Amino acid sequence: MFIARDKLSIQTYSFRAFQGQEILDKVRACGLSHVELCTMQADFTNPQALEALLDSYRRAGITIDALGVHGVGSPLDEAVFGFAQRAGVRVIGCDFAPTFALEGFRAAERLAERFDVRLAIHNHGGWHWLGSAQMLTAVFANTSERIGLCLDTAWAMHSGENYLEMIRKFGKRLYGLHVKDFVFDRAHGFKDVVIGQGNLDLPALSLALEEVGYTGYAALEYEGEPEDPVPAITACVAAAEEELCHV
Repeated sequence: MFIARDKLSIQTYSFRAFQGQEILDKVRACGLSHVELCTMQADFTNPQALEALLDSYRRAGITIDALGVHGVGSPLDEAVFGFAQRAGVRVIGCDFAPTFALEGFRAAERLAERFDVRLAIHNHGGWHWLGSAQMLTAVFANTSERIGLCLDTAWAMHSGENYLEMIRKFGKRLYGLHVKDFVFDRAHGFKDVVIGQGNLDLPALSLALEEVGYTGYAALEYEGEPEDPVPAITACVAAAEEELCHV
């Protein structure tokens, strides 16, 4: 077992059908007190709303471990990075447009340095230009360690990648983890399932993380049953505690 129990969190996109206090209540109902805050659930155009949001999480005793997924290069960069700094967040899950030039990565590195955060690319599936290990290798060869990877296990499988090999390959640049499981049909359609009940090998995942000395956060993510995700997510928490976590 490798992931510390207090490093286990939930990507709040899993509760996208809810708002405000409802999200906090759902996190608690799943037995968790840490989150990766979905940037879609924060109004980065409104400083007062951001402070109120941060205060609501603090009052609920819920720690924001990371933000994501933010499209770097947007006019909201300053607000997102500033919020991360105020929240004590050190990792921002991110995306870059396919047209992003090398100078764009340089600007992102400078911004990350300024706000003292790391940017973790989310490998969003077979249709995503940064979904393959080959493209990620090229990016990391030409960027500083301020830019790394938030590995999503299910989307790695969707891309035809071996998530265990990706952990070992990118261990030094692995800054975040989405623990997510898919089953696929013959047409490569996919469906979320409770982790360990599909194609995700939890003991092997734990071993690979231990091999690279991973100490970052692990965010569960479950996109099924958006109107009532708590039962499935609670089952995900139980599976993670049994196969991945130590106290």
